[in-house]
Amino acid sequence: MPLPNPSLRNPILLPDGQAHAGTVMLSQALDHPNFQVGAFTYASDFAPPQDWAAHLAPYLFAGARERLVIGRFCQIAHGARFITASANHAQDGISCYPFPVFDPAQMAGFQPDTRDTVIGHDVWIGYGALILPGARIGDGAIIGAGAVVRGNIPPYGIVIGNPGSVARYRFSKPQIARLLSLKWWHWPPELLARAEPALLTGDLDMLESLATD
Repeated sequence: MPLPNPSLRNPILLPDGQAHAGTVMLSQALDHPNFQVGAFTYASDFAPPQDWAAHLAPYLFAGARERLVIGRFCQIAHGARFITASANHAQDGISCYPFPVFDPAQMAGFQPDTRDTVIGHDVWIGYGALILPGARIGDGAIIGAGAVVRGNIPPYGIVIGNPGSVARYRFSKPQIARLLSLKWWHWPPELLARAEPALLTGDLDMLESLATD
């Protein structure tokens, strides 16, 4: 079975042959210097926006000191949002009121929080999830619908709730170690096409055998 075409903006065809406007390959839909996204990563929305960067990460301003980095093969559902570092207010004074942003002379250098937000590869971010500044989500994780995520999420963890916490892991620790060593998301397209049955059925032995062919 052929892989989806990562160079198409709208990779899903409806039964009538029309491209589904509500799903985009983000690498083809974004033009933002602070937003880095890997191939095959897509986002979906029932009301597709014109500006996907502003829609997904409304506080990610061009030229700010933080970045939003999303890996390959990620899946981002309707309503998911990334609240990046520029949204944060200083908390070391008596007031959190951002007085400097109203003064052009001070605004350029005023950014209390500069942490990057980093999403690994093959991460599924569910409906309405909220990813907070500086979050780092490991490869293969699932972020449940409506979860509010901060801090570090380990690879292949399943996160639910507010505040988000790891409810369980998708695989055992030895299996996770094997998957992380394979890094299948970086395989060339011809090998990924052969690996699709193993990826869909969870056949880790088959996946490892393909890696050594």
